[in-house]
Amino acid sequence: MKIRHYLVVLVALLLTGCSQPSAKAKTRSGGGGTIVAINHTKWAINHFSVDGQSGIDAIGPWQGGGGCCCYGVPAKWRPGMTVKVDWESGEASMKGFPGFADTAKYRAWEKKMSANNRQHSALVPVPDYTGQETCGITVHFLLCDEVKVTTSCANYGHPEHPIKEPLKMPEPKVCSK
Repeated sequence: MKIRHYLVVLVALLLTGCSQPSAKAKTRSGGGGTIVAINHTKWAINHFSVDGQSGIDAIGPWQGGGGCCCYGVPAKWRPGMTVKVDWESGEASMKGFPGFADTAKYRAWEKKMSANNRQHSALVPVPDYTGQETCGITVHFLLCDEVKVTTSCANYGHPEHPIKEPLKMPEPKVCSK
């Protein structure tokens, strides 16, 4: 019964987060849409946000997710425009999950899994969208903690989607950062 209660509270909190207007929403007059993400890495994206607006969804390795409404870009693109993307990456595996019955075992497993969690933040350039329809923002989490964004209405994988990196990118031996 406790787990059910926690799940109800979690869902309510997540939905409440999506219903809160972004602090920047009042100043944005461009095309509105959702915050979506594509994860090109072997790590889970435990949570992420764009300019403080939550992406609301955890995203597994080599998957897409997000979907929080609403995110709008300014009506006019300007040179040097960026968004701030914050995210937490971590273990994607449920290996060794002991269940919830034994609290001590669960907490030990959770601590072990959380040991690899990493906090990230990046100012990401917004590509020029002058003369184009915009549909929120799509964040691409790439290898080596790199991030790209697009305001394109084309879904990832569609020929018109501007970010072409493959979903399962080969791991470099060393990151250039």
